[in-house]
Amino acid sequence: MLVRVGQAGCALRWDALQQCWRWPDPVGSQLYAWPAPPAMPSGVRMLETARVMACCTSGRVLLGLGKRLGMVELPQPGQPSRPLQAQVLITIDAAEPRTSISDGCTDRDGNFVFGTANTAQDQRPIGSFYQYSQRHGLRRLALPAVVSAASIAFSPDGRRMLFADAARGPIMQCDYDAERAKASDVKPFSAMLEPGLGSAIFDSAGHLWSVQGGALVQYDGAGQVVQQIALAREAAASVAFGGDELRQLLVLGAQGGLYGLPPDLARGLAPGVADSLFVDSGSASIGSTRT
Repeated sequence: MLVRVGQAGCALRWDALQQCWRWPDPVGSQLYAWPAPPAMPSGVRMLETARVMACCTSGRVLLGLGKRLGMVELPQPGQPSRPLQAQVLITIDAAEPRTSISDGCTDRDGNFVFGTANTAQDQRPIGSFYQYSQRHGLRRLALPAVVSAASIAFSPDGRRMLFADAARGPIMQCDYDAERAKASDVKPFSAMLEPGLGSAIFDSAGHLWSVQGGALVQYDGAGQVVQQIALAREAAASVAFGGDELRQLLVLGAQGGLYGLPPDLARGLAPGVADSLFVDSGSASIGSTRT
């Protein structure tokens, strides 16, 4: 374990601009960074609860705040730490009070792709998948309705999207056209090994790393299991590549612990694929930032 902060883990992301990992704590309403950038606090309080996030071309952070997408400005070095107030960009499915944003990440072109979950007890499949950009606004993806959207990830070339219903599985895949926000040829990628699918990412070799049942599962490109890794102290919540040449794979625990893989497991792994920054300034995508 590298560090433990906060009360809960959620979406772990590598911030290529500030060279640190970031994640929101949906219980403590904090946004954490590790290692903390110079002269910056490791945690900044938010006025609202967030479960998903993406780093932006401007240095700001895009957050999924319940039913809304919002943008926050991070404090500058030396500034007093004040609670982060989000600038609301859009409300999702405003007429349906049961849904909330549950998972999301940027595609390879810098659009934010996310899904919603049914938070009511009826657990009907009313969750949907969307693409949001400042160029095109909000566009719904033609994908099956789910109880709880999860495991959204994009292949290294950006042409294939993976997604799942956390409540039901399996992990699905489809062809993805970022410019037209079009999903097609939907089919299974791999069966769910354990109930409770969480976040997922690809490495540069085309392997999928999936959080499910509190463990980390590595699949090859054909959907076959390569290995399973469990944390000894808590359930896994999210996973991300980062660090020098994206060769460090970290796992965020459900109770706020941040873990690195032991050397015998980390040795020989393919490096990750950098998240594309969400394009919030100008009209052209800058693509993935590989650092």
